[in-house]
Amino acid sequence: MMQWLQTNEAALWWIGILSLITFLATVIVVPILVVRIPNDYFTRTERPPEHWTFRYPLVRPTVLILKNVLGAAFVLLGLSLLFLPGQGILTILIGVTLMNFPGKRALERSIIRKRPVQRAVNWLRARAHRPPLQLPARNPLEDGEPSHDAETEI
Repeated sequence: MMQWLQTNEAALWWIGILSLITFLATVIVVPILVVRIPNDYFTRTERPPEHWTFRYPLVRPTVLILKNVLGAAFVLLGLSLLFLPGQGILTILIGVTLMNFPGKRALERSIIRKRPVQRAVNWLRARAHRPPLQLPARNPLEDGEPSHDAETEI
């Protein structure tokens, strides 16, 4: 083991530096992004139109491709950071939020409904003098949980 560490010392330094950069970036970027989320983001049924996409039709596909590639890179980096020092899970979550895929909205709602996540997000928003996030009523079918209606109980 010691021999392997000595032969791969440069790689370990680079992994450590990358881990530190990732940690610092998440400490700085995540609060900024959380504060910028509109408070009705999770209650909207449709995304607001992006006016700039109509003026520059070639920019939208380019931005979407770059955003998804960057998201996939974050997910891969996060997976590697699960086994190396660093913020693996947080890096994976950042990557997932950047990517576009079916079921993303339901995944985001499922994550934000967790009490510790709600408290942390709304605490950050309160410190920035922003209103707390509005959350939709729970939809058991959306979350994949069984329904607890009076009609279905025996």
